[in-house]
Amino acid sequence: MGFLDELFKKKEKVEDVAANVANKAEKAVKGAADAAKAAAYDGEKVTHELQKADLGELLPGAPKGGKINLAIYWAAACGGCDVSILDVNERILTVGDMANIVMWPVAADGKEKDIAAMEDGEITVSIISGAVRNSENEHMVKLLRQKSKIVVAYGTCACFGGSPALANLVADGKEEILNYVYTKTPTSADFQKTYHKDAPVIPKVSCKVPEGELTLPVLYDTVKTLDQVVDVDYFVPGCPPQQETISQMLKAVADFAYAGVALPPKGTTIGITTKTLCDECPRKKANARITEFLEPYQVNVQDGICLMDQGILCLGPSTIGGCGARCTKAGQPCRGCYGPTADVQEQGASMFTAVASLLPILDDDPICDEEKIVKIVSEIKDPLGYFYAFTLGKALIKKAVKETGGQ
Repeated sequence: MGFLDELFKKKEKVEDVAANVANKAEKAVKGAADAAKAAAYDGEKVTHELQKADLGELLPGAPKGGKINLAIYWAAACGGCDVSILDVNERILTVGDMANIVMWPVAADGKEKDIAAMEDGEITVSIISGAVRNSENEHMVKLLRQKSKIVVAYGTCACFGGSPALANLVADGKEEILNYVYTKTPTSADFQKTYHKDAPVIPKVSCKVPEGELTLPVLYDTVKTLDQVVDVDYFVPGCPPQQETISQMLKAVADFAYAGVALPPKGTTIGITTKTLCDECPRKKANARITEFLEPYQVNVQDGICLMDQGILCLGPSTIGGCGARCTKAGQPCRGCYGPTADVQEQGASMFTAVASLLPILDDDPICDEEKIVKIVSEIKDPLGYFYAFTLGKALIKKAVKETGGQ
């Protein structure tokens, strides 16, 4: 038995050595994985970032069935979305090979009467940016919907109302806005005082002149998103959409035009990820408790550290990914222009929840000091402007309501 005892002892020693080696190897692998994860945070994370689509040949020629008809229209917006289409750079040549641009007010000479003369459905794709703010916007988007097989809501204003929808917060609507713009702003007030002291002049929707009648679009009290006015097939968010997002849209259209590849299901939002912007952002997050809210100019922003951890309000937790976190990488907070994640309808409420979870209410102090919390939250100078800067048009409560006697 002595020999066998020694043999088993040696075997146990060998197994112990092997176990130690395996344990060290496992630790080394885990350490390498942790280092890789840390490196991903220190550099640019790519795991959840939207990648540019492979668009193939630059000049593929016209599709076999001939060029498709493409319309691009600019409604109530700043024009940045129109310019962003040129962010495809040399790929604008691919668009030229693929499509006849029948309307693009900023770049081509298509007329409303030319669109009206087309057969219904003759336009393959209409890309419409901007919210619906006035009668001309409404007329044109309805006309393009009638003449198009596919309508794309392009950019944040078309998808969510964008900045124009903040006008819905003015209780007295267009009359209050027009009065302020044309009589209260310093330059307008000076003009009225100098030239129309007795009767301030505000633009009219119709005016008779010797040559005939001049008209202006009728301004509406309520700014609407595109899909609140017409049926929309696809949504492409962003203020403006970024190159990766645009490439995904262009690929879907090109694959359809050249190879007959089925388009995504109707209602799809194109050019986003399934994660939040926080998952794209390379800044390290510690979920630090918020004790004060600061503006970026008040902070010496530290590289690599979450802006929320530095007291800067950032909408990354409630915003869908797809933009590549360009703002936060540059030290500026996300304002939410890509819109809410698929899990929530109300982006502002989602962000309220995220903020509330970081207020200084600790496990060992279950009784909240209400005055302290109110003081912290009151430091947010413009809550609606922060939480609904781009998505008020899609909020559950979309506009201000003025109370009148007993109603």
